[in-house]
Amino acid sequence: MGTAKGIGRIIGVLLLVQIVAGVTVNFVLMAPVFAAPGFLVNAAAHSLQISIAVLIGLVTGALSVGIAIAALPVFRQYSYSMALWFLALAIVGFTLTAFENMSLLSALSLSQTYTEANGADSELFQILRGVVASTRNWAHYITLIVGGVSVFVLYSILYRFSLVPRVLAGFGLLAALLQLSAVTMPIFGYSIVLLMIMPLALSHLILALWLIVKGFPERQS
Repeated sequence: MGTAKGIGRIIGVLLLVQIVAGVTVNFVLMAPVFAAPGFLVNAAAHSLQISIAVLIGLVTGALSVGIAIAALPVFRQYSYSMALWFLALAIVGFTLTAFENMSLLSALSLSQTYTEANGADSELFQILRGVVASTRNWAHYITLIVGGVSVFVLYSILYRFSLVPRVLAGFGLLAALLQLSAVTMPIFGYSIVLLMIMPLALSHLILALWLIVKGFPERQS
């Protein structure tokens, strides 16, 4: 078993990898797919990018489970139940991530079929586009909600047991609440406000860098 400091540094690296992977998928690989005129037209021409994005997405989800497993020896010293909750949420989040990426591959298949049809049955494809898009979008939102709850539990552990400076953990808690508020808005018919998500990205980046440098403190017996 590694030291708390070493475990913290490993988690910091994994968090940083997740951040880079998330930016790459959302703002580099998938941006042209969902740009106008939409995925039905665009996805087939970007099939390689989508495949890479799916693989990165699955790895990113698996990293969340890896982070929870790595943190377990440290977190359970303070609260076994909270450590298990963090692990359970990570596993649920990975399952939802897998389903979300399956729906993304379904969107790719629909786009490829639409391209091969050369505009035939356009009305039918538009109906199918709505169904596939809704499935992918709702899977995405639910994944974000579960991920937000998982992050809230993480920062709760860090704050309660002072595993990082409480200012940082407190900021993370507020940022997680903002993110959760933002990603639940589509359930009530509103669009996500991206500015409400940005504080969590900043908090996670600071947390990752802090852990890489400092790790977790050793528990005093």
